[in-house]
Amino acid sequence: MYAVPDQSGQFVVVTGANSGTGKEAARRLAEAGARVVLAVRTPAKGEQARAEILARHPRARLEVRRIDLADLSSVAAFADGILADGTPLDLLVNNAGVMAPPTRMTTADAFELQFGSNFLGPLALTVRLLPALLAAPAPRVTTMSSRTADFGRIDFGDLQWQRRRYVPMLSYAQSKLADLMMARHLAELAAERNWPLRSTAAHPGYTKTNLQTAGASLGRDEPSRLHRVMSALDFLPKQEVGPGAEPLLYAATSPDAVAGGYYGPGGLFGLVGPTAEARITRRALDRTANARLWSEAERLTGVSVAAAH
Repeated sequence: MYAVPDQSGQFVVVTGANSGTGKEAARRLAEAGARVVLAVRTPAKGEQARAEILARHPRARLEVRRIDLADLSSVAAFADGILADGTPLDLLVNNAGVMAPPTRMTTADAFELQFGSNFLGPLALTVRLLPALLAAPAPRVTTMSSRTADFGRIDFGDLQWQRRRYVPMLSYAQSKLADLMMARHLAELAAERNWPLRSTAAHPGYTKTNLQTAGASLGRDEPSRLHRVMSALDFLPKQEVGPGAEPLLYAATSPDAVAGGYYGPGGLFGLVGPTAEARITRRALDRTANARLWSEAERLTGVSVAAAH
């Protein structure tokens, strides 16, 4: 098991911290001494997660704050609250996401739900929090991607799936490829501008969480096609949330995790096992495409690195 280094004095934000890998990461960061903000869409679920963590670790320093990554006004309000605290932010963990809703749905700002929630919202949050991050001595941003990024495609002519036939898993794959490209480009920006910030990415392999069922059940009562597919793939190796969160924790805290690095399970098919460097799809190695996607995301969300720093 990966031992999280001492996090005493560290101020951390984890999105999607009420369940799954986000909750596990928040628990282990708090256990290591960090002050952790559980950034969640539903505060009641965040409070439940907080109570469960405190039951195991009574000294854990945890607070719940609301953020809806599918609503840019909520992202702005959350970031404003963090900045108003005046506390340098040592670590941002972009973990929250939605997976494969059965039909094309949209965010509060009319973006396709997966592209908006999984990529545009986290990028807007990251940029808005840059002043707090760059006030810390050695800040880090870690973004959760997915093995599905390997077959993702960025269609700059139809990022919102308005012209193509909507395919839930291909849309998800695009959003998670975008996350990996975001992490890579942020590392490039930090190097170019001589920021002390380290940007990394991770994927959980095949980890059993509610991600596969929660998104797939949006807008319908019967089992979704994705749910049936996942059931059919039950023979694949899978792991519990504890080991599943380790690549994320390694990317976020290990002194050996490098800027622009990508980490995931190192076992069978990259689905389970101890953390190792993950292969980066060539599409995320294209610096020009990464920069173009970042620029387009700034245009769509109205944030700007230049304005934030």
